[in-house]
Amino acid sequence: MTADDTTPTRLKGTPSWLLGQAAMHGHRILTERFAAADARGYHYRLLAALQEFGPASQATLGRCTGIDRSDVVAALNELAAKGRIERSPDPDDRRRNIITLTPAGADHLDHLAGVVAEIQDALLAPLSAPEREQLTRLLARVVAHHTTRP
Repeated sequence: MTADDTTPTRLKGTPSWLLGQAAMHGHRILTERFAAADARGYHYRLLAALQEFGPASQATLGRCTGIDRSDVVAALNELAAKGRIERSPDPDDRRRNIITLTPAGADHLDHLAGVVAEIQDALLAPLSAPEREQLTRLLARVVAHHTTRP
């Protein structure tokens, strides 16, 4: 008996349930692949934000990555210990730190980009390239609808 055999039929055709199941599998694959690359999902999100937007405060990084403040601090501590980011006092507010991506962090982010591609391939293995593009477009529309404020 498979898990699909024990799932009520009403759930199998419900997009919210299917999205939750896909997210669960995606998270499992992501966690396994990032762990093998000496990283976590938070690391990738923080490094990507620093590369795209430049140096930022910890609070700004939390807001633009959707990571809780305490989790941002813990992840930044891990990245700093490996030389992937640097903290320096904000010249405008000495109570605040500015986080900067280091060359080692940029190299690690480049490596993780390949890992992310592998994660997408593993998660979306049953879909063709056009189906993957269509699914990504549709999911982006759903997310945009629920995150855009009138």
